[in-house]
Amino acid sequence: MKPVVFIHGFLGGSQQWQSQAEALKDLGVIALDLPGFGENAKLAPLDSIPAYAKWTLNELSALGIERFHLIGHSMGGMVVQEIVAHAPERVDRLVLYGTGATGVLPGRFETIDTSKQRAKTDGPQTTARRIAATWFLEWEEAEAYEECAAIAEKCSLQAILAGLDAMRDWSGTKSLKNIETRTLVIWGDCDRTYPWGQTERLWQSISGANLSVIPDCAHAAHLEKPVLFNRLLSDFFTD
Repeated sequence: MKPVVFIHGFLGGSQQWQSQAEALKDLGVIALDLPGFGENAKLAPLDSIPAYAKWTLNELSALGIERFHLIGHSMGGMVVQEIVAHAPERVDRLVLYGTGATGVLPGRFETIDTSKQRAKTDGPQTTARRIAATWFLEWEEAEAYEECAAIAEKCSLQAILAGLDAMRDWSGTKSLKNIETRTLVIWGDCDRTYPWGQTERLWQSISGANLSVIPDCAHAAHLEKPVLFNRLLSDFFTD
């Protein structure tokens, strides 16, 4: 049985996947914390998407896991695209969730350079809480907001700036046509970070990719509508 490996996004962490870990427990779930984030906030952050991909592959090898299903959210979606580009033989099925093929995002709630400047001015905790609010349709009033904000607040300013630099300098557009792994693209239809054009490019560029659009959700559909989200994953990974 191949486990499902979850890679969180910018300012995220493994604890965000608790509902998915329970729903997919029969498959086996491995939720990693990238260096500088979540439970690995004390580790030195990396400053490129390929570096995060290499770190992830090494971690899985150290756990004795050579083949797996893979899901990446937001920045984590960039990381998993890089993993598939360099080690396609290790990924059985792929989910690209709330993500895109470019790090510089037209239509993002603010530019990456603006996020960097505001992080330096406001500090990491204020930045973490402000950005975490954009993930939800109801902003700070969302039920899961405080939990996500607490995870985001673990990040240092160094980790925030490194993550933003990693996204800004990355593009996976040229690799999309080479992805042969069976792929599901998931998007919340009110996502403020990744507009439809980013999602459409993934769906149309990856041969045979399936698309699921979750209504009335922003960037954290797995927390806003977990029952629907978990059913999509279960069907995809067990079909």
